[in-house]
Amino acid sequence: MRRALVTGGSGGIGAAIARQLARDGLKVIVHANRHRELAEATVAAIVAEGGHAEVVVFDVCDSAQSRTQLQRLLEGGPVQVLVNNAGIHDDAPLAGMRPEQWHRVVDVALDGFYNVTQPLLLPMLTTRWGRIVSMSSVAGVTGNRGQANYAAAKAGLHGATRALAREVASRGVTVNAVAPGIIESPMTAQLFTDEQIAALVPMKRAGTAEEVASLVSFLASDGAGYISGQVIGVNGGMA
Repeated sequence: MRRALVTGGSGGIGAAIARQLARDGLKVIVHANRHRELAEATVAAIVAEGGHAEVVVFDVCDSAQSRTQLQRLLEGGPVQVLVNNAGIHDDAPLAGMRPEQWHRVVDVALDGFYNVTQPLLLPMLTTRWGRIVSMSSVAGVTGNRGQANYAAAKAGLHGATRALAREVASRGVTVNAVAPGIIESPMTAQLFTDEQIAALVPMKRAGTAEEVASLVSFLASDGAGYISGQVIGVNGGMA
């Protein structure tokens, strides 16, 4: 049974991805940092559906802590599907953005990508099959007011994705990014009215976490073996 690690698996999109990968027959490792209880709830839901899952807890910005926990996971065998979903936003116009707002958002996305992907890479390559999917955002494609830090972090993931895809292509490992637009969540409901969503999104609605998970599921499958180095939007036609 192939193993998958979903970072940020305690959040709405991460939980949907974890549950879908479990339905696809993978053993899923659900990562959390501050919200272990939410990750445990996702694992319980997976197990209730007959799947296999476990929780791992660490801060993706802490390289030593990440490496320690990942080495422990690797004792059970390689992780062949990695979904880099951990991310945060802390919005402000750049003129008023504090240094810690910039660094924390960029560090979670880019240091997190390195700290999690790098230790898992060689064991994955030895199997000559692997899937790496990093979660971006439409903000990384088009930019967004008040999100220079977030847009920069996500655009950085696009560059890392394309470079790594070239490095590992001959070993049967694909590397892609998924860039959601406005996705249903409690936070989205606070930020946007239905009228605002209709004005911003050509499809006139928010997407669902399950629609994002469906794309990740495909990119993690055997059927997506010739798709690599791509940034694929799930945004209802926004970009």
